[in-house]
Amino acid sequence: MTTITSTVRKPVSALGRIGNVVRLHLTNPWTTIILPWMILGIILVGNIAIWAIILANTPTADIADVREGLGYSGASTYIFVYIMVVAVQAIAVTFPFALGYGVTRRDYYLGTALTFVGLSAMFSVGLTILAAIEQATDGWGLGGRMFTPVYYGDSWGQRLFIFFAAFLFFFSIGMAAASIWVRWKANGLVAFFVGLGVILIGGAALFTFTGTWGSFGAFFANAGLVGSFAWSLVISAIAAVGGFFVLRRATPKS
Repeated sequence: MTTITSTVRKPVSALGRIGNVVRLHLTNPWTTIILPWMILGIILVGNIAIWAIILANTPTADIADVREGLGYSGASTYIFVYIMVVAVQAIAVTFPFALGYGVTRRDYYLGTALTFVGLSAMFSVGLTILAAIEQATDGWGLGGRMFTPVYYGDSWGQRLFIFFAAFLFFFSIGMAAASIWVRWKANGLVAFFVGLGVILIGGAALFTFTGTWGSFGAFFANAGLVGSFAWSLVISAIAAVGGFFVLRRATPKS
């Protein structure tokens, strides 16, 4: 007598499918984790070298003014722009692959969003630690400020929130742009950025003709630094939700 045994696969839960998407995005940590920190480290070393050269060639009487000027640096903003590019590339590359393995668009987008939230938290904690080191060493011994400029807040709590909000903002914009790319390719992206430009220019014209630039600035001044960054979460949410509705109807194309 021959006994035939059949193996029945257990259905994967929704949480399991979302977890599989997270693992898919983190399969190659080089572009999503290692490379951003590596480039940021190179930028930091370059800044320290530049600061040292500037101070070495500054008269003693002017050092205090120069050190104050070194406190305004936008070097760390690179990582936020890079993260937006990472979001676009991650979705463009993995979306067709995930659908080929039977992942639903909903689970894919939720897993992608969870991945980006986790990466935002990781990068935010890392930058906050670097900011604490920078503050403890008085700007790496040179008075330079790469992670503690005034627009990042005064305390570690403020910096952590501001970093996190900024990462979520750029990840969300990247997700929306990637969703448009997957569905409509270059034509969709061109239309998206043209529309965004029209909105920005139209808004600027409206404030100019109505003379309300002062009220606009006063709103953010009253909201404060943390409050202003908190408002960016609204844009992040709109971009993330909009990206989902675009991607749910997208079909991978060669």
